[in-house]
Amino acid sequence: MSALLSHHVDIPVHAQPIPMLSLAALSVPQEDFLCIRGVRLPLAELVDHTLFSAERRDGLRQQLHDAKPFPHLVLDGIFHPVLLDLVAEEFDLLPRENWADVKSRYELLRRSGFNVQLGPATQLYFDLLNSGWFCEWLSSISGVPYLLPDPKLFGGGLHESRTGATFAIHRDFDRHPHLGLKNEMVFITYLNKGWDPAWGSALELWDKSKKRCVSNVQPEFGRTILLPHGPASYHGHTQPLQAPDGRPRRSVAAYYYTSPLAGKQHGVEAGTVFMQKYRIDQVKAFARMLTPPLLWSLARKVVRH
Repeated sequence: MSALLSHHVDIPVHAQPIPMLSLAALSVPQEDFLCIRGVRLPLAELVDHTLFSAERRDGLRQQLHDAKPFPHLVLDGIFHPVLLDLVAEEFDLLPRENWADVKSRYELLRRSGFNVQLGPATQLYFDLLNSGWFCEWLSSISGVPYLLPDPKLFGGGLHESRTGATFAIHRDFDRHPHLGLKNEMVFITYLNKGWDPAWGSALELWDKSKKRCVSNVQPEFGRTILLPHGPASYHGHTQPLQAPDGRPRRSVAAYYYTSPLAGKQHGVEAGTVFMQKYRIDQVKAFARMLTPPLLWSLARKVVRH
């Protein structure tokens, strides 16, 4: 993981005597953990792994498919609350120059800049989201194979709205402007404790054909929304933020993409190219060039059996 490890010691680590462990201590499973700013985080509990069972995946897939006005999924408690506490804390630790203010007729908010250095807890959160096993889980419940994360967090990262902020109803971008990858979904986790719906700024999900809000998602602490991108996925928050104590509305977001060539590369394109080949492999390569693809595929199946 990319999180910073903290060691609370009075003398250098290398100068400390190595403690002797009893046989009883060795027989007890040792918990792996990280320590960020003195707070201990058990690695096995950073994510609710009950969500990854086959049964839960099936249920989440159906829940996403049935949601109105367009497919989406809202879940509470995916991530350990202490991790999210540390992420929320790092909003105030991010240097001012690393924030980008967005102001237009349609939106008023600020977000962390493109490819900035994040705090250790925030980086740990995004390391989880960028991992292969997490992307595979998202693919299994969304039905979109070959998902790719964006470690540079274009359009994502830390998002913050302050008093009076709104975001007009919109649909997200279709393609990553630098990589040309197709935008498939956004994954947002909210970080606001004690949120009162009367303060406005709920995420509104609109019916495109009827041009009205069908449902909304309150940005409460630990709540996550998976929002697949599509022609009908219009959302935003039109009610200005009016928290009585001036508190901001905060979230962390990441986009996922697919390549237009995903699942289509095969043969030489997808293999390692060696400078010098054995004679038998040269003969096979020549035979493959002369053989229709269907016959070649049948021949390989016969050889396997």
